[in-house]
Amino acid sequence: MTDLFVDTDVIIDFLTDRKPYSREAAVIFTLMEQNKLRAYSSSLTFSNLYYVLRKIESHSKVISKLDSLSKILNILKVEEQTIRKALSSGFPDFEDSIQYFCALDNRKISVIITRNIKDYKNSEIPVMTPGDYLKTIST
Repeated sequence: MTDLFVDTDVIIDFLTDRKPYSREAAVIFTLMEQNKLRAYSSSLTFSNLYYVLRKIESHSKVISKLDSLSKILNILKVEEQTIRKALSSGFPDFEDSIQYFCALDNRKISVIITRNIKDYKNSEIPVMTPGDYLKTIST
């Protein structure tokens, strides 16, 4: 089973049905629910998701979505060392640097799934869009 890190943008695409990206994100989430993929995200993702989703939905709906999400995603801690690495990394996007080092510290993760590939250009872990990743696997 493949272990992958799902970046916040892909989760937002799925949870908000953001077109045209939601279809590929939905396929990723279906594979997760079918236990064909083991997916991870950081604890930071949940606060970011709440912030974004709360602008368009009620508190109770957002909490319900996050609760459901927590049952299919493995949640990685953002540790002090993760923040320190992110601060000194030179990543153009600080949030993405935290996500990256969180994924890197978990030695199981074999690919980062994101639509924001450019911010991960020096990644030691392969980085793919949902569409590109789906082309590499047989379902």
